[in-house]
Amino acid sequence: MTIKVGDRLPSATFMTMGKDGPQPLSSDELFKGKKVALFGVPGAFTPTCSVKHLPGYVKNADQFKVKGVDTVACIAVNDVFVLEAWRKSEGVGDTVKMLADGSGDFAKAAGLTFDLSGKGLGVRLQRFSAIVDDGVVKSLNVEEPGAFEVSGAEKLLGQL
Repeated sequence: MTIKVGDRLPSATFMTMGKDGPQPLSSDELFKGKKVALFGVPGAFTPTCSVKHLPGYVKNADQFKVKGVDTVACIAVNDVFVLEAWRKSEGVGDTVKMLADGSGDFAKAAGLTFDLSGKGLGVRLQRFSAIVDDGVVKSLNVEEPGAFEVSGAEKLLGQL
C-alpha cells in the first residue's frame, strides 16, 4: 500500500557517502525533529532525473531553507557510489543530501515501486516529492510512471 498524507514514513536505513566512504543513515537520523523536502527518482543519470528533477531542487535549495526546511534529500534505488558520482557530475555540492536505497527496501515499504525490468532497469522507485515533518508525510506528489508533472521543486515549494 502506498504511503499517504498523514502517514509516518517506514523505518529505513539509507547509504550516504561520507568522508571515509559509504555510511549508513537511519530514517530516524534523517527525519526526527526535522522538516525534510524529500524527492525520489527512478534512477541517477537518467534523462528526466538529470535534466529536470534534480536540477530544480539544487536551484531552489535556498528557497526551501527560507521556508523552514532543514534538509533537501533525493532518494533513488541506486548504490551509494552511483549517487555520489551523479552528485559530483551534476554539481550538487551540499545542497541536496543523496540517499541510496540500493536494494529498494524503502521504496517497497513505502509502496512506491514500479517495475522497469522490461527495459533492463529492474524494480525502481516511482518519481515523487514530499514534505516530511518529524517523519510524518505532510504533502505527497506521486507521478505516474514516465511523467514529470507534479513532483518538481517549484510545486513542492508551493506546498510549504
